[in-house]
Amino acid sequence: MRSTIDWRLRSLMAERGMFQTTDLLEPLRDAGIALSREQVFRLVTQTPQRMNMEVFAALCTIFDCEPNDLIHVAAAVQDTPRRTGTGGPIDDIGDARPVRARINRPQHRK
Repeated sequence: MRSTIDWRLRSLMAERGMFQTTDLLEPLRDAGIALSREQVFRLVTQTPQRMNMEVFAALCTIFDCEPNDLIHVAAAVQDTPRRTGTGGPIDDIGDARPVRARINRPQHRK
């Protein structure tokens, strides 16, 4: 099972009339955070895999919001079982059984 993370920074920016990623550069600088235009673009348009706590706190201050306003974690989604080349899905490694190998030996000619 995995959770889906909804990164809501772009929505918060739109609610405050900030429609371009560069609109966030100056407020971040005012908060003491120096990011390049490219870094801010990625921060706004992609869900971060890791987040610097100072940047996260600055975003909460800039938008006068709580962390839950920036990140929404959706309910866990059940992964579909993996399929193997030998048969049906494997739900657990305990369900996997080894398959006996067949060795075909060449016939000896006399």
